[in-house]
Amino acid sequence: MKRKVALILTAVLLLSMLAFTGCGKKDTGNTQTNDDGNTAGDDTSTGKQLAVQIGPDPETIDPALNSAVDAGNMLLYTHECLLILDQNNQLAPGQAESYEVSPDGLTWTFHLRDGLKWSDGTPLTANDFVYSWKRVCDPLVAAPYAQTVLGMVKGFDEAIGGNLDALGVSAPDDKTFVVELSANTSFFGSLAAFATLSPVQQATVEANGDAWATAAETYIGNGSFYVSEWVPGSHILMKKNPNYWNADAIKLDSIKFVLMEDANASYSAYNSGEVLMIKDVPTEEIPSLEGNSEFHVEPIIGTYYLSLNDSIEPFNNPLVRKALSLAIDREYVAGTLMQGTYTPASNLVGPGWVDTDGSVFMDKANGGKPYIDTTNFEANLEEAKAILAEAGYPNGEGFPNITYSTNDSGYHKVVAEYLQQAWAELGITLDVEVVEWSSFTPMRRAGDYQSSRNGWVGDYSDPSNILDLFESTNGNNDGKYNNPEFDAAMELSRTTTDPAERSAALHKAEDIMMEDAAAIPVAYYNDFYLQSEKITGSWHSPYGYWFFMYADIAE
Repeated sequence: MKRKVALILTAVLLLSMLAFTGCGKKDTGNTQTNDDGNTAGDDTSTGKQLAVQIGPDPETIDPALNSAVDAGNMLLYTHECLLILDQNNQLAPGQAESYEVSPDGLTWTFHLRDGLKWSDGTPLTANDFVYSWKRVCDPLVAAPYAQTVLGMVKGFDEAIGGNLDALGVSAPDDKTFVVELSANTSFFGSLAAFATLSPVQQATVEANGDAWATAAETYIGNGSFYVSEWVPGSHILMKKNPNYWNADAIKLDSIKFVLMEDANASYSAYNSGEVLMIKDVPTEEIPSLEGNSEFHVEPIIGTYYLSLNDSIEPFNNPLVRKALSLAIDREYVAGTLMQGTYTPASNLVGPGWVDTDGSVFMDKANGGKPYIDTTNFEANLEEAKAILAEAGYPNGEGFPNITYSTNDSGYHKVVAEYLQQAWAELGITLDVEVVEWSSFTPMRRAGDYQSSRNGWVGDYSDPSNILDLFESTNGNNDGKYNNPEFDAAMELSRTTTDPAERSAALHKAEDIMMEDAAAIPVAYYNDFYLQSEKITGSWHSPYGYWFFMYADIAE
C-alpha cells in the first residue's frame, strides 16, 4: 500500500512540476511579509545573491517525503527543526530555545522561542509540530523515513496503522512541545534536528494537497529563506525570510540553486562565474584540480553501495548476491575509477559512525576483521566463481541477462561500465540503464528495477541510521531485503536500555546483512566540490550538507 501511494504522489509531483515549468512568477500567491506588514522582496534587484549548484531537479522538497541529499540541502534553508546542528556539528537551539529530558529518558520537552512565524507571517506554534510529526506517520503520506525518525515514539505502531492520534506527541500550550518515547533513545536529539521532522503549515497542506511542495506560490516554510521562484530544469530562487527568528544575522539577500545534472555544464557555470560553488565536478577534471585551493575533498559519513532487488530471481538467492559482491575490485574502483576521491569499502557501516561507548563502530565490526578483504581481489574473484557455481550457475551458465540502473552523475556511469566487465568474469551479461535523477529514486524505492546504484549519507552518527535501511518495514528499504533475524536485532537495539547490549545488537545486525549481502558496499563517500574563495562564513558538514545561510560574499 505504501509503495503504491508513494508512486501516485511522485506522479502528482512530476505533473505539477511540469505544469509550473516556465511560470516562476515572483512571489505570486505566497506573499512574504515583514513584521511591519510591508511586502518583502518586491523590488526587482537581486541584492546580494549567492548562486550554487548542488544537484538537478529534486524529486521532492516536501520534508516528509524527501530522502535525498540534494533536496536535504535545500530544506536546510526553507525549514528549521526544533534543534539544529551548528558549525561544529553539535546540537544547538533551533525553533526550540531549550529542552529537557526526564530522568528515565522517555519524555522530551521542548520550549519554543517567542514570536515564531511562518514565512507568510502567520504564527507558528507547538501544535504545528504535533500536526507535522503525525503527518510523517500517516500511511497515506508514506514518508520513507517514518520508522527511522519516529519508530521509538510511544504509539508509533498504532499511528503508522492509521490512528495518528496515538502518537505520543502533544502541545500543552503554544510554546511547549512534548514527546513521549517507548524506549530511551540517546540520539533522539539528533532526530529532533533532522529535516523530516520539520514543521509544515497545516492550512497550506490541506488546501493544496501534496502539490503544496511543488511551486513557489504555495511553498510555505519557517527557515532562514523562502522559495521565491521555481523554474523546474533551471533554478530555485530563495530569498531571505524577514520572519525568521534570526533574520538579522542573515547577510545574503537570496540564494539561487541552479538545477544542473550535467557535471560539465556545472563546471562551465563555475568557470564563467555564473555560480560560486558546484557539487558536481567532472571526474576528468580532477587531476588538473590537484593543488587548487578552491577544490575540496572532504570525508562524509556514508557508503556508496549497490542494491539488488531481493524480491526477484536470481537476486533472492543470497549466494548470487555474495558472488556479485566478491567479483568487484573495490581498490580499483575507489583508487583508479574514482581517482582516490572515495575509499574502498569492506563493510556497510564505515568511518564516522559512532558506537554506543563513543568508539568507532567499524573498529569492532566482524570481530575486528574486514568483512571483505579489499586488498586480495584475486582470491575474492575465485571465491565468487565458486559461490556462483554453488548457487547453480557454474561459469554463469543459465544466469539471465540482468539490467543495472543508474543516474548520469559523477562516477556512476564509469562504475556501471566497470560492473559490465567485472560480472562478465563470472559469465554474466549486464545491460546498463541510465535514468534521469527525478525518476531514479522513486523507481528504486518502488522496487521497479533489477540491480541499481545506491548510497547512503548519514543523517546522524548512530549506526542505526544506515542499518535501519534494511529492515523489512523500512520505507527506504530499496532492495526489499527481508530477514526476521535482522529485524529482531534492530528491534532489540531500539528497546534495550543497556548500551553494551545495544552495541552487540547493532553489530549482529551488520553481521547478518553482510553475510546475506543485503547490499553490496563499494566505497566510502567523500564530497569533492569547487567553492570560490569569495564565499565567507559557510561550512560543509560530514553529513553532506553545505551551510550558506550565514554566509557572505566578499567584494
